[in-house]
Amino acid sequence: MADPAVSDLLRFGMRRMRPRDPREEGRSASALELFYDLIFVVAVSLASAQLGQMGLSGKPGQGVVEYLLVFFAIWWAWMNFTWFASAFDTDDWPYRVLALTQMAGVVVLAVGTTPAMRSGDFSLIIAGYVIMRLALCGQWLRASRSHPAFRKTALRYVTGILIVQPLWVLYPLTPQGFKIPVFVLLALCELAVPVFAESARQTPWNPNHIADRYGSFTLIVLGESVLASTTAIANALGEAEHVGGLVLLGAGGFVIAAGMWWVYFATDVIDQLGVVKTALPFGYGHYLVFASAGAFSAGIAVLIGLEDGTGKLGAVASAATLTVPVALFVLGVWALILRHRLHGVRRVLVPIGAVALAATALLPHAVVFAAMVMVALVIVVESSCLGQRVAGDTLHPEDECIGPVSHPA
Repeated sequence: MADPAVSDLLRFGMRRMRPRDPREEGRSASALELFYDLIFVVAVSLASAQLGQMGLSGKPGQGVVEYLLVFFAIWWAWMNFTWFASAFDTDDWPYRVLALTQMAGVVVLAVGTTPAMRSGDFSLIIAGYVIMRLALCGQWLRASRSHPAFRKTALRYVTGILIVQPLWVLYPLTPQGFKIPVFVLLALCELAVPVFAESARQTPWNPNHIADRYGSFTLIVLGESVLASTTAIANALGEAEHVGGLVLLGAGGFVIAAGMWWVYFATDVIDQLGVVKTALPFGYGHYLVFASAGAFSAGIAVLIGLEDGTGKLGAVASAATLTVPVALFVLGVWALILRHRLHGVRRVLVPIGAVALAATALLPHAVVFAAMVMVALVIVVESSCLGQRVAGDTLHPEDECIGPVSHPA
């Protein structure tokens, strides 16, 4: 009998793009995928930096709108490649070249974040986005030729992507008053493509791999926010006369970031990722989680401006640029993960705590009170997991709590 690995080899070092085994154990992010993530985090970092600058200049509303539009392009391109790679990663040279082409598109997109958020010029972002999407079409075309069972699904992806991309190219011609509604409409068209394609036949993604990929990207985005925040505070300390407020901001910010990590990784999510019905809401809902985590450093930057007198926002508005994104992060994690695990009053306490997080903006030294609320939320989440572990050695899969763990990278 011929070796399947040998029979999959084609000319010029290419392989047939066979579907991966969705039950493959120990599947984690590849070196190429981690490199892919790092390129995307550059775009996230630039977008969050612009968000912080617009907050400092007294334009937080405009900054949030532009940030959310830019972040959609970043998140959607990342998500589509992640799920495709989970099902069809062959790691041959054409696969790598197309993936690197997508990364080049991310670089173009990252360069375009500044003009997009400062002046509403989305030309570079759209150019980078279209490069990424067309490269992904090349991957789907390879998959359609290599496995007849998934040909219809793959060609549906290609068709949907190719229909929407010319509309994005025409987007800069949209009259100013219609730009946001048209953007939302095009985004909804993009979101509909996987629903349409997967209805033909579900692609064989690996739940363990998807959980690892989302966890890895969450860690990288949180790490970028902590790095940007730490750098900003360190620079401010070198120039400030009164360092007490900055020290409190740095300490409180670290506690909040640690709490965000803890609540996200408090429990397993693999059982939610087996079928489209639960996997798509999990994937789509992470737009809020990732965008909120990315905005964390922007809030720190605005609060530094409040301390050193360079910001144009008042105390409450400045604090809200930090507490509201953190609250949205917690709400997103609760909606996607924790509400399926917590029971009784704890299920209600987490969203109440998220509202309390946002409300700490009304208090003096808001970051300190926000850190205290975050610690309380960690205790609520962890006590639920601990209670289930103490109740018995065997837990049902839907009740599994594994405690805070570092997600493997």
